[in-house]
Amino acid sequence: MADMQHRTGEITLTVLGPDRRPLTDRVVTVAQQRHDFAFGNIGFDFVGLVGGEGPNGVFGGDSRAKLDDLADAWLGLFNTATLPFYWGGYEPERGKPDEGRLKATAKWLAEKGVTVKGHPLLWHTVQPDWLLGLELDEVERLTRERIRDLVTGFAGTIDLWDAINEAVIMPVFANGDNAITPLAWDRGRIAMVRMAFEEAREANPAATLVLNDFDLSSAYECLIEGVLEAGIQIDAIGLQTHMHQGYRGEEYMAKMLDRFARYGLPLHMTETTLLSGHLMPPEIQDLNDYQIPSWPSTPEGEERQASEIVRHYRSLVGHPAVQSINYWGITDDGAWLGAPVGFLRADGSRKPSYAALADLIKGEWWLPPTPMRTGPAGTVTVRGFFGDYAADGEAFTLRRGQTEATVMLPG
Repeated sequence: MADMQHRTGEITLTVLGPDRRPLTDRVVTVAQQRHDFAFGNIGFDFVGLVGGEGPNGVFGGDSRAKLDDLADAWLGLFNTATLPFYWGGYEPERGKPDEGRLKATAKWLAEKGVTVKGHPLLWHTVQPDWLLGLELDEVERLTRERIRDLVTGFAGTIDLWDAINEAVIMPVFANGDNAITPLAWDRGRIAMVRMAFEEAREANPAATLVLNDFDLSSAYECLIEGVLEAGIQIDAIGLQTHMHQGYRGEEYMAKMLDRFARYGLPLHMTETTLLSGHLMPPEIQDLNDYQIPSWPSTPEGEERQASEIVRHYRSLVGHPAVQSINYWGITDDGAWLGAPVGFLRADGSRKPSYAALADLIKGEWWLPPTPMRTGPAGTVTVRGFFGDYAADGEAFTLRRGQTEATVMLPG
């Protein structure tokens, strides 16, 4: 754990009996229950499996067996799930949002101890056709209304949102008609960011709101600086790293993270992928332009992916500014662009990358059930990654700056 000191701590745990006296020379089993660090993945696959089939078959349902198998794999690694709130998919018909299925899925995940995130409140892509042709003032009114309705309606179950997605390109996006790009062109990027954050903040002051983008150039830095200078409160900076053209390497990632860490805000790696098949040709500018009939996972690609997953996660968790890593896909079945990005093959079998990541999250960075004997003062020393723990089933926490904790055991 030498390179993870910013993620780990040590506490003196006092073990008390029912009479509140220290239990001396007592063996207790201490085990980690959850990481503080957000190890995330999309939970899109669960919407149909938990909530049933939606409008136009979107995220359609499947068998109970598939749900159980997928949940076992997903929950074996991750503690934070991103659910889809793309306006065009969530409300394809005006006034008929897909609220029931998303609430059922969010609650199902939350009951399993998963932190649920909504993505996104405002974006120019995947927009409903019924917005087209409306006056800009009406588009803005409806956008504000959508943000308030979502954040208020899901408060308590979803208190983490990508407030606005890809604002850098938003005013000049030219890949299909939508009503948000003209609004962004007329109002400006900072005004769009302000609208998303201030509406969401008012609707749920306890929410964590993320500014998210794929553009990691100086253009994003300029936007962040403008937003901060305008007095807009953002809670985290979202950074996308879809690496369909190959792993960018530790040196690139460290320099990029340092550039954005200088704003003093937590960094959320909101969308990250690494392939287990052939890489996308380097000349492709927009990843969406590379769509082929079949993109299989290969044995060589799977070994490469497993190695790169370990390198990537080590570098990210090793950087003190990173608070969250959200991978973009648990399985190749239905993956974005059909790319073999998942930890599971399309048939549900686990790739080497699954075991490789498990060896980190639930191995090297995890305290398994460990017997410890209390001393004369009824204490044991617990060292581990920040998170939730239990001693003989009684909960305690290990947090930054904490030096002591107490549990009371039954007789």
